[in-house]
Amino acid sequence: MEPSPLSYLLNTFWLFLIFGSFLLPILRQRHIETLRLSLIRKLESSRKSRVITLIHRQEAISFLGIPITRYINIEDSEQVLRAIRFTPDDMPIDLIVHTPGGLVLAAEQIALALCKHRAKVTVFVPHYAMSGGTLLALAADEIVMDENAVLGPVDPQISSYPAASILNVVRAKGVDKVDDNTLILADIAEKAIRQVKETVECILKEKLPEEEAERVSGVLTKGYFTHDYPLTFDKLQSLGLPVKAGLPTEVYELMELYPQPPQARPSVQYVPVPYNAPRRFPKDHA
Repeated sequence: MEPSPLSYLLNTFWLFLIFGSFLLPILRQRHIETLRLSLIRKLESSRKSRVITLIHRQEAISFLGIPITRYINIEDSEQVLRAIRFTPDDMPIDLIVHTPGGLVLAAEQIALALCKHRAKVTVFVPHYAMSGGTLLALAADEIVMDENAVLGPVDPQISSYPAASILNVVRAKGVDKVDDNTLILADIAEKAIRQVKETVECILKEKLPEEEAERVSGVLTKGYFTHDYPLTFDKLQSLGLPVKAGLPTEVYELMELYPQPPQARPSVQYVPVPYNAPRRFPKDHA
């Protein structure tokens, strides 16, 4: 029995729907990537610099729309180091950073490479650059932030615990009253704090007097704050770091091209129009 024209149309419709559900996300992602590159080139042209982005957001990139959370990893360090290597020594570097942090090794590699670049290095922070992201910002000659953006402490974390807190437990209870596993963690924690502090101090000595570099590196690495403590623009200024407020418009536009995965119920809504002029409302009438 031959299929009827109606069943043929229905089968064609379902095939089109299935293939479209696969192709549309891919085409949309490619379109977004094209827009990103166009904005990066525009920013490079206006600032005469090499623009590198390190932006970690959840993006629904699969067919099922499963969000993938990203952090600074070895692949990121390889890509950024390659970009730095391709940049002429006399060309400034603009690094746009939006990240919760990541591997210490990867962040240190990038930070040290930025320090070695001869031309000016600027790090733009539109929202936040925590932990390893802060380490990258410290390596810059200038940190340009949104007035509400924040950095964070760079104190190392051992097995999901702050290294400084592990050492405090051993000091409070005494070596004889803690188990071997805690002692091992304390030994690793002590080494981690010393290593990160030395790296931060080495980076800051290029920008601050030696005594100030030692003081600030201690504040950022020895656990004076919780790991997610927001270091605001004013706090960073008080520490003597080279921060400046005011981001280029292209940076904000670029961040719009790294959307979070869509949700069934949006948690934030607003009319996307800047209200620069005073608003006038009609008077109420009884």
